[in-house]
Amino acid sequence: MKTYPSIFNDVIGPVMRGPSSSHCAASLRIGRMCRDLMDGDIKEVYIEFDPNGSLATTHKGQGSDMGLFGGFLGWNADDERLPNYLEAIEEAGISIKIDIHPIGATHPNTYKITLKNDKESGYVTALSLGGGMVEVIEIDGARVSMAGDFYQTLVYVSSVGPLVEQIENSFPCDEIAVREGSATFIEIKSNQFLSKQLEQELLAKDEVLFIKKIHPVLPIMARKDLSVPFITCDEMLEYNTDKDLELWQLAVAYESERGSISEQEVFEKMRDILGIMENAIDLGLQGTQYDDRILGAQSQEYQKKLKEKKLVEGDILNNVILYTSAMMEVKSAMGVVVAAPTAGSCGALPGAIIGIGHTLKLSEDEMVKALLAAGMIGVFIAAHATFAAEVGGCMAECGSGSGMAAAGIVGLQKGSLHQSLSAASTALQSSLGMICDMIADRVEAPCLNRNVMAATNAISCANMALSEYDHLIPLDEVIATMKRVGDALPNTHRCTGLGGLAITKTAKEIEARLAKGETIKGKAFYKVC
Repeated sequence: MKTYPSIFNDVIGPVMRGPSSSHCAASLRIGRMCRDLMDGDIKEVYIEFDPNGSLATTHKGQGSDMGLFGGFLGWNADDERLPNYLEAIEEAGISIKIDIHPIGATHPNTYKITLKNDKESGYVTALSLGGGMVEVIEIDGARVSMAGDFYQTLVYVSSVGPLVEQIENSFPCDEIAVREGSATFIEIKSNQFLSKQLEQELLAKDEVLFIKKIHPVLPIMARKDLSVPFITCDEMLEYNTDKDLELWQLAVAYESERGSISEQEVFEKMRDILGIMENAIDLGLQGTQYDDRILGAQSQEYQKKLKEKKLVEGDILNNVILYTSAMMEVKSAMGVVVAAPTAGSCGALPGAIIGIGHTLKLSEDEMVKALLAAGMIGVFIAAHATFAAEVGGCMAECGSGSGMAAAGIVGLQKGSLHQSLSAASTALQSSLGMICDMIADRVEAPCLNRNVMAATNAISCANMALSEYDHLIPLDEVIATMKRVGDALPNTHRCTGLGGLAITKTAKEIEARLAKGETIKGKAFYKVC
């Protein structure tokens, strides 16, 4: 079944807590689907990570354990209980063991999970694809492809017989298929679960063993014969030939058709997202406290220096830096943020759009339009490259955020569609090859300064585009180049903590102190080093 990225599924979202969307939100979604497979009753879990993947070195520090365990408990990605996940798992009586050994994984974010309770066991293999997106690729030895955007019913059987035809004739299936592994089941994807009457009729048959129901975990559903008006920049320009729509309007048209929702609903969903972003920035500006992090509230000193007029002048630039920092600090303090496009890069896009919007006293609607324009650029990246640092380095996260923000800023300045695409292309060109080498396995440094760089790069590239600088390479070709460059990066530079700044002497000292349970507070560390 053909599917396409959604702005609210893949690009701007999820709404979440934790340092990393590909670790925290994605693993929580995987855990939720595992919980459904076991009918909410989990007693033992055995988790396997491949030593050549990212999760072997980052599953604890970047929040994969937190998200996965929260999912087993049935929590949401923004649940306030997430920081206390270990105590909650113990209270729930769930025994969990994690092993790191070769499992033949071909994707760096592969989860191999065995689940047990007093009655049964289940087996799941799943992938985190970046930005909180997931794919379950195996259940009980059978190959599947589940993204969490359908109501999924699994009818376990001893033999199939005429069951598929019976279900198709009595229920609106988007997709139905027989899956065979250590068990055989009929997989049904739809926008609803089976009716109770049909479920009872099936359970009454000797060949039907039991039925499992897996709820969707994404906000925008998929469907049979899903379509979009375009999926490349070139196709979008062709679509727009006789329409003369702005980039934000094209984004609304795309998401409306993709999600089968009204254009007004698309706009209002993004307004809600803007509100969450603004609230997070407000909280960050007030100061954040959290013990398990390596940077304190850096933006507090920045605000002080701004008031004292001790910084290089430039209200817009300084406010964007301040807002970007505030958002990143809320993320690191386990506050609620929006992955845009990821949690590790959640500061650049809102920092730029809201920082400029507030400084220039622009309307809420204008900022919503800018976020929608940014989301359209993100769709092209999601479709043809990646947001996962484990696959494409920080280029995939902060680089993408910068390209998206650049297009949105042009919109704030009433620039043309051509200028928006030029700004995005230039910003992405400026980010090619950026590695992911977070210090001490925490998504804080150099993540904070790279988010600031992404936001300020977006301003520069927007101004260049508004001044008709020639970006030379079309956006589609730049995104294709991102994919090739990401594939060429060694795994040590792709969110594994095995290269770059992560293996410097000081980084290893910080890591060792954290392992001892010591609290690290940025500059305070150097007083004892």
